[in-house]
Amino acid sequence: MADHQEASVTLPSDPASVAAARRYVAEVLSEWGLPDDADTADSVRLIVSELATNAVQHTFGQSPTFTVDVRLERQEWLRVGVTDSHPRWPKRLPAAVQQDNGRGMVIIRWLTAEAGGRLSVTPTEDGGKTVWIALPWSVVAPAGSVTGC
Repeated sequence: MADHQEASVTLPSDPASVAAARRYVAEVLSEWGLPDDADTADSVRLIVSELATNAVQHTFGQSPTFTVDVRLERQEWLRVGVTDSHPRWPKRLPAAVQQDNGRGMVIIRWLTAEAGGRLSVTPTEDGGKTVWIALPWSVVAPAGSVTGC
């Protein structure tokens, strides 16, 4: 397996794209050796769902698409980022705020921290942002596989 692998998909900012983003990432991770029933796979699917939902719901129609990037770096870190072109960055709501939505970033932060990872937000050249999660990669390459290709 190569030291660095990448996969990316750009989808329309539409609620139906959330499931498409989740399926895409699940397929990529499966190809990279992460079993579908692994706890990490479940966490990443939920994180991607929340990030994609945020990209669709909280850009107020000002980002016609969003992009999901998946990177595996040196068999050590899995990085997943969701990019949209809206300048508004995610906000953490106070725990006392009572509303039916707005907890996506709390879920993302908790799942990322629980897995020993980290979350960051970076600006894009076009004025948007990418919300990244980085998780330790614990998948062992199958015996006999070649690494560092």
